[in-house]
Amino acid sequence: MFVFVAIALSIYGLVNFYIGRRGAQALASAPSARRIFVVLFVGLALMFPAGRILMGVARGALTSVLVQIGTFHLAAMLYGLIAVVGIDLVRLVNAFAPFLPKSLFGASARTGPVVFAVAAGAVALTIVWGAWNATRLRTVDLDLSVPRKAGAVGRLTVVLASDLHLGELVGPSRLEKVTARIKALDPDLVLFAGDIVDESVTAEIEAKLVAIMRKLRAPLGLYAAYGNHEYYSGLERNLACLRSCGITVLEDQAVAVGGAVTLVGRRDPSSLKPGETRLAIPGILNAAGLDASLPVVVIDHQPLQLEEAEAAGAALQVSGHTHDGQLFPIDLINGLIYELNWGYLRKGGTHYCVTSGAGTWGPPIRVGSRAEVVRIRLAFEPSGAAGH
Repeated sequence: MFVFVAIALSIYGLVNFYIGRRGAQALASAPSARRIFVVLFVGLALMFPAGRILMGVARGALTSVLVQIGTFHLAAMLYGLIAVVGIDLVRLVNAFAPFLPKSLFGASARTGPVVFAVAAGAVALTIVWGAWNATRLRTVDLDLSVPRKAGAVGRLTVVLASDLHLGELVGPSRLEKVTARIKALDPDLVLFAGDIVDESVTAEIEAKLVAIMRKLRAPLGLYAAYGNHEYYSGLERNLACLRSCGITVLEDQAVAVGGAVTLVGRRDPSSLKPGETRLAIPGILNAAGLDASLPVVVIDHQPLQLEEAEAAGAALQVSGHTHDGQLFPIDLINGLIYELNWGYLRKGGTHYCVTSGAGTWGPPIRVGSRAEVVRIRLAFEPSGAAGH
């Protein structure tokens, strides 16, 4: 952890130094504006690490403000980096194959301040739009056929929510919005695919969250598998919080739900000790001693090794974790890591759904993605062909 933090802080410092230096150079012909920029930029860059460090010592209004403003700077840093790299690439190409008018580089030219203003304006507009976009919660519908008998049940409406990251930055008002949406979808079963609470959740916030969540009901219940953020901040405490909310948390466990499906909740890989492995899905099912004929639905926070659910003959796996990148172009990087970064996929007879999540982590901003809950309508057709 110490090595990880040291590397993260080093990268954070170097990126901010690069952006800050380029910004100061662009404002060289405007000394007053340059001084203001340097002071503001350094102050903003220090807020997030300072707030996180102070939060570990004592929480309060000051630490909350520092972290909240600092997370917005994280987004500004990402898009500032993209802008600066783009400008430097143009300058590099122009150095080898001149195509820009020479008048732009004259002693009296105001190119630097103008380019700075355009870049800063573009970054600011992106952040403002992303903050608004993050407040929009959509419903995604999936209609899936399962060629297996589910007891006496012919159809099942499952609502999936994930990655709310409730805590310091995403609070009770967001949970109210999400639970209202889930209720409106009239689910038979509600599944939470991890990272419901964040590492910054306090006892006061937790009490408010429990009061809201306890109002959520579904005929077949509320079930969850935990994510990496529940683990990071104290798994037992966070599992107790989720259970107080009326959610049944499955830790490499399986339960029969409504005589219709077998539900499997898997441990998150973050909780594994060195050399430890998770129970395989068949092992979980065997340990539970449940009816093997019922369709199996798997909750697995991180959409890794999708072939495991397919090999186990699962009808459906639901996951979260990726946020669909949350901030473009992170979704492009996610596409190199995950077979399914977001959306729907079918492998063999297994359906997979990866949701972008109902909240945000870090900056309460979404660019190139949307917050969502997913309504999955399962039709069980013993003699039919599975389809989407």
